[in-house]
Amino acid sequence: MMRNTIKEKKPFEGKKWGSLFFSLFLGKVRLGESKKEAFLKEKEESIFKKLKEASVIPLADLYEQLKTRPEGLTEEEVEERLEKYGYNEIKQEEVPHWFVMLLQSYFNPFALLLTFLALVAWSVGEKESVLVMMIMVLVSVLLRFTQEFQSTKAAERLKAMVRTTATVKRIWKKREDEVEQPFPTEANQAKEVPISQIVPGDILQLSAGDMIPADVRLIFTRDLFVSQGVLTGESMPVEKYDTVNPLVAEQKRTDPFSLPNIAYLGTNVISGTATAVVLSTGENTYFGAFSKSLKGYRAMTSFDIGVNRISWLLLQVIGTMIPVIFLINGFTKGNWMDAFLFSLAVGVGLTPTMLPVIVSGCLARGALLLSKNKVVTKRLNAIQNIGAMEILCTDKTGTLTHNKIILEKYLDPEGEENEEVLKYAYINSYYQSGLRNLLDQAVLDKKEEAKKFIFHYTKVDEIPFDFSRRRMSVVAREISTGKDLLITKGAVEEMMAICTSLLKKGKVAELSPEMKKKALALRDDLNSDGLRVLAVAYRELPLDMNRPVSVNDEKEMTLCGFIAFLDPPKHDAEEALRALRNYGVEVKIITGDNEIVTRRICDWIGLEVRGVMRGYEVESLTDDELVTAAEKANIFVKMSPLQKARVIRALRTGGHIVGFLGDGINDAQALREADVGISVDTAVDIAKESADIILLEKSLIVLEQAVIEGRIMFGNMVKYIKMAVSSNFGNVLSILGSGILLPFLPMSPLQILILNLIYDLSQTLIPWDRMDEEFIAKPRKWEAEGILRFMLIIGPLSSIFDYVTYGVMWFVFGANSIDKQALFHTGWFVESLLSQSLIVHMIRTRKIPFIQSMATKPLVLATGVVIVIGHLISKSYFGEAAGLVPLPINYYFWLWGILLAYCIVVQTVKSWYIKKFKGEWL
Repeated sequence: MMRNTIKEKKPFEGKKWGSLFFSLFLGKVRLGESKKEAFLKEKEESIFKKLKEASVIPLADLYEQLKTRPEGLTEEEVEERLEKYGYNEIKQEEVPHWFVMLLQSYFNPFALLLTFLALVAWSVGEKESVLVMMIMVLVSVLLRFTQEFQSTKAAERLKAMVRTTATVKRIWKKREDEVEQPFPTEANQAKEVPISQIVPGDILQLSAGDMIPADVRLIFTRDLFVSQGVLTGESMPVEKYDTVNPLVAEQKRTDPFSLPNIAYLGTNVISGTATAVVLSTGENTYFGAFSKSLKGYRAMTSFDIGVNRISWLLLQVIGTMIPVIFLINGFTKGNWMDAFLFSLAVGVGLTPTMLPVIVSGCLARGALLLSKNKVVTKRLNAIQNIGAMEILCTDKTGTLTHNKIILEKYLDPEGEENEEVLKYAYINSYYQSGLRNLLDQAVLDKKEEAKKFIFHYTKVDEIPFDFSRRRMSVVAREISTGKDLLITKGAVEEMMAICTSLLKKGKVAELSPEMKKKALALRDDLNSDGLRVLAVAYRELPLDMNRPVSVNDEKEMTLCGFIAFLDPPKHDAEEALRALRNYGVEVKIITGDNEIVTRRICDWIGLEVRGVMRGYEVESLTDDELVTAAEKANIFVKMSPLQKARVIRALRTGGHIVGFLGDGINDAQALREADVGISVDTAVDIAKESADIILLEKSLIVLEQAVIEGRIMFGNMVKYIKMAVSSNFGNVLSILGSGILLPFLPMSPLQILILNLIYDLSQTLIPWDRMDEEFIAKPRKWEAEGILRFMLIIGPLSSIFDYVTYGVMWFVFGANSIDKQALFHTGWFVESLLSQSLIVHMIRTRKIPFIQSMATKPLVLATGVVIVIGHLISKSYFGEAAGLVPLPINYYFWLWGILLAYCIVVQTVKSWYIKKFKGEWL
């Protein structure tokens, strides 16, 4: 995954040949595939050669080559290089131009089929039919384009609000209003800038959680581990160094990722810190060349597969029925040209022209509604996934709890407040150069009480934080004595393991088992009050120690005391989780924190603890065992990043649709594993990049709205699909019978086209319909079997009343000869139009329509317009031109009797269907 300045290419919606044709049309494919591959390979090799040379060149020579310096570039130099190299972006991944999006909207199977049928009709001189078909295509394409264009623009506006920056050392101009830094350090040279403004020669500072924003040469590293999986597919992070062994440098390396002091655009820092110089940016990076050989498609979700399956099923039905209807009517009526045109018109009628419009409209409307709540939807399909979500797994810190953590207490091992504890904690947090988390910031916020300590110490060295040790250390030299102190803070258990003594009333004493037990009890008491606790320890280093400190030096330390932080839950966390539970979404907490603190948070937010699993327990289970265990527990504590991802994977294996809400480095893998990953704007870069949805507001209430919108969107899609498949199946049965029973066609080809044009236009308002509370009360999955069952049961009902209409026109009104076929055509035209419009209201709800459940005003208005058209069209000039004739007044009594009986039968079958299939309807 790339950071947000490198935009994802919108997947082309269509078959491979359609995508190729589209590319050819735009002139993007100018070379044969083999030549293109050769060209890309040559560019890739050229970039690798330059990176390999940069990895072995002496650092001073590299600075000279890049015309830079350790202090960084000046602002004038940056401006010049932006002009020369351009912004740090991959241009071919930009959002498509509006004209490209318009063409993409056209390339769907149904629009292409209608275009083909229109060309066939044109070839036989049916210009009126061609006009109607092309109006249908034009309306479908324009509606779909408008919806996608609006949602894309809204998403782009919101994405611009997502902070994506990198820390860069530069020689900054001092502003007149700039306040002098109280403690001048090298870190004051570094500022965060948008990664699009990074240029070759920039000096970067990297720490855990950062995305690497360009191809870089590492010039200083400290325990640096980088995940290159986005480029290599390898699951384990690799260690990177700032130097290269000369013997290794002489080897003929062919793998670009084997260069130990080169890091690549798009990879991310797992742990440690580094300083790096930028070698290349944007399209000149290895990723820039590599990405051109990648297809910009995402893996299809189950919903995509389901919609495509239904679409191609309908196309197969159309392809089968056109020749069958043609042959039946040709043999029975004897007029092969009329039979041919009629079969074409039936093919158009069977085509669910508006399916792409309805799907796009529902997705786009959902994204637009969420954007009003400042929710960035990076993938439109994520809206459906969040609606289908059955389990929401969430991290605790920063998601359920506030971003603002307060340092409440600093206590010695006996529980007394002690300023020495604050002193060592402050020095540790102030001098660390890695990723400063919220706990460090809370310590630094105590500067009024603690800044006096800084004047007496200078920084010598540090050991960065990592998730295996769960602690970090700095070496501070006391100016007055020249003594070096190793000051460490971290998780209590890990700190206790390296301590052999403790401070007791200002004196160092042995850390006996009794004292250790007492100290841990103090920790537990603080945890039970909802406080998060870290331990602080120190050790005086030997004066003759002439080497950098390492992890091995973290031993035989003196426990100074504990610092306790208040991390209260967000004010709306309880309300948000209660709302999700009411909508059938089970909430599970997966955290790296301990059980006591987590249980306290659960008490605060009203989450009942049904079962607890610890990281080591997860590690001991097989994948199959974890599937069962993960369903039973709802609290997972002391979890590593890999264990979080493994729990998510186990829940999905168990058949659940799982969401994950997280904001930290250790959440990135879980975000990728989930069906829908949710993060926040204040999250680290890698978490935001791994997410499908980003919340720009701190409130969790928007999660409830996202779930509701996802379910409404899904329900409206299913409405149209079930209406389309049942109606089309019923029409097929009616037309097959008419070909055998009637001496003439039941409707002219032009009349069928007009009928479907009016009906399809009325269906475009379905995305604006509401759903019953019963439907959105629980998660919904795509079920192709349910669609098929619905079609086979509900479809024949419309055919029954079509045949009733046939009988009324034949026996009551005497439309039983060729010279009276216009009257027959008109009668069935009006009945078909009104029955198809009313069935929308019968299918859209499991309740009694108009009485227990009312559609939205736009959909009711559309139905009303269709009813008026049905009553007036036969008396209009337009109807006369289409071959319709005025109907007798008493026909309308028969018509409304048929329609009323149709609605009663459908409602009766609906009630039976719901009971038979355990509440299923939509």
